[in-house]
Amino acid sequence: MSVTHEVTNQVPPLTGHDPIAGDAVLAAACRRYAGEETLTSLAELGRLAGSERAQEWGRLANENAPRLRTHDRYGHRVDEVEFHPAWHELMAAAVGSGLAGAPWVDPSPHAHVRRAVGYVGWMQTEAGHGCPVTMTYAAVPALRQAPELAAAYEPGLTSRRYEFGLADPALKAGLVAGMGMTEKQGGSDVRANTTRAVPRGDGCHALTGHKWFTSAPMSDLFLVLAQLDEGLSCFLVPRVLPGGERNVFRLQRLKDNLGDRSNASSEVEFDGTTGFLVGEPGRGVPAILGMVSTTRLDCVLGSAATLRAALSQAVHHARHRSAFGARLVDQPLMRNVLADLAVESEAATLLGIRLAAAQDAGETDFLRLAGAVAKFWVCKRTPAAVAEALEVLGGNGYVEESGLPRLYRQAPVNSIWEGSGNVIALDVLRALGSRSAALAAVRAELAAAGGADPRFDTAVRRLQAELDEPDQLPLRARRIAGLLATCLQAGLLLQHAPAGVAEAFCASRLGGDWGGVLGTLPAGTPVGEIVDRAAVGPA
Repeated sequence: MSVTHEVTNQVPPLTGHDPIAGDAVLAAACRRYAGEETLTSLAELGRLAGSERAQEWGRLANENAPRLRTHDRYGHRVDEVEFHPAWHELMAAAVGSGLAGAPWVDPSPHAHVRRAVGYVGWMQTEAGHGCPVTMTYAAVPALRQAPELAAAYEPGLTSRRYEFGLADPALKAGLVAGMGMTEKQGGSDVRANTTRAVPRGDGCHALTGHKWFTSAPMSDLFLVLAQLDEGLSCFLVPRVLPGGERNVFRLQRLKDNLGDRSNASSEVEFDGTTGFLVGEPGRGVPAILGMVSTTRLDCVLGSAATLRAALSQAVHHARHRSAFGARLVDQPLMRNVLADLAVESEAATLLGIRLAAAQDAGETDFLRLAGAVAKFWVCKRTPAAVAEALEVLGGNGYVEESGLPRLYRQAPVNSIWEGSGNVIALDVLRALGSRSAALAAVRAELAAAGGADPRFDTAVRRLQAELDEPDQLPLRARRIAGLLATCLQAGLLLQHAPAGVAEAFCASRLGGDWGGVLGTLPAGTPVGEIVDRAAVGPA
């Protein structure tokens, strides 16, 4: 029998590694803010995240999209979504590992850092299920503004048990939360919402209207916005009411999204739907801000995870693939590209974990501004970086089996979620203008790295000059947000990263010794050392 070809020079699958303890940057950040014991507590999750089994769950959950069932065979409305079993495996692992609401009742002073480190590692396996995990995490502080509701629902939201299915929440061992804010006529302008809430006289309200993006519609409860006579207000809407009766929650369709294919994003109609007021009437936006702060944190962490997953695949490919007589990783130009990607990834990871440490420490002023600029910048940088990582694999990266197309489709979502770039950049201006304490907290953070690098000091002075010029601030909002974010990243790298990484970042991102694309780090950058530091898995 003739042999037409032999399979050679192909890259083995990247499995059997630990994307938490095996990631030098993430592991060091965990030790710095939370100690060795915290890192050890994530060992089981790390091993699972790098396993072939978990990677197969991610593939199956994305290749078998959720299915909407509006009616049963007899014509009764059921408004349910069916998920592939792999989705439930992913959710059970995430919730069971404490990545949902558990940190809010964890007595450890490092609970949010532990969760953040685990989130970055685990979401490299599959990002779509991160949406309900994040919303469950974020719902707890918002719900605490209504103590009676928190007493009823918080035990389930902070549980480490994942229990899928619509049932009386009092009878479930674990609950998942969602949110429904935007409407078709307003989008991010939630004050333009037309959904109405009418008091019923029994302590609850009847909601009527339509929500344009309601993710994870099989969640047990949702925080939504609706108009009262006093103005826009926040409500808790359970899928199943206390006692077991199903609430009116009509699923119109599932969105055909670019990414997040494993997740279900829906349009929902309320028609006399029962909702419970959270916070004061007419104060819906302030009531929801606690949730927004934590979802922003996860937007940064999720983007850092997507970027790190792409970098890992790119470095792994370059270490095992040869071209033009040498391994890709040994060729100078490829090393430059990989090192630049690694610098971008390290800066994103350090900033994300620093935000989680601020959550543990109660640094609300710092989080108000740093969280907004990090959400703007890290999420904005991720699509370009993932595209570059995909290109490292060439045509092999353009086919679905590589996993890079899924990461590429996923990359823009966090920049869009909860407000796209312009919305967040303008919110940065609000934080700068209305909360001087927020700016003071960020300045204190930058001062910790003062004098470590002249390009950093020059960038901080340039930032101050931008802030001292009030004319046309909205026009310059993105410029200010980006500069503030890169200054924060540079400060963290100067304090905590190897000198070569910090030098490369300051020379390129702050000093202008950089081209318009990744892979243009200046001569003298220790690209080989940086790439070796970023490698995971066997050589």
